[in-house]
Amino acid sequence: MAEYTPDYVGTVTKYVFVESPSMTPGELALRAYEASEGVLIKETCFGLQVTGEPESVDRLIEEIRAFDPTHIFVKDRGFPPGDPRRCRANLGGARPGYLGHEREFRILRYITHGLEELDRRGEEAEVPETVPVREKKPVFDIKRLQEIIETEEP
Repeated sequence: MAEYTPDYVGTVTKYVFVESPSMTPGELALRAYEASEGVLIKETCFGLQVTGEPESVDRLIEEIRAFDPTHIFVKDRGFPPGDPRRCRANLGGARPGYLGHEREFRILRYITHGLEELDRRGEEAEVPETVPVREKKPVFDIKRLQEIIETEEP
């Protein structure tokens, strides 16, 4: 394998997911552009991809999450943009990680609900105890199956 030299040394890339009834990825992108100050921003179908120096990216994310904190989520990107090891231009088709984004995106509404409940109840909210996992019983008892097989005539 050829040695890899990153194009954006010293930078980080983070994904910003927007699952909001009051804000679209386009609206969030406009607000992010206004506050970007040297951070590379790319609008995506799920939100934004931001790349820059760690401090600048963190500052931007803190600022844009303030618009709708229970509906805007952030995660690190594993490979930098254009990385030939993962870039779809080199591999063909969609980047494999986007399939994971689809799955994650479907559960964001449940996370939002939990965050809103915590906000509604305040810091004194009790965390419910976990429900013990019930032992799964087989649909058909294996011993009974064995008895049936043994009583069957050849």
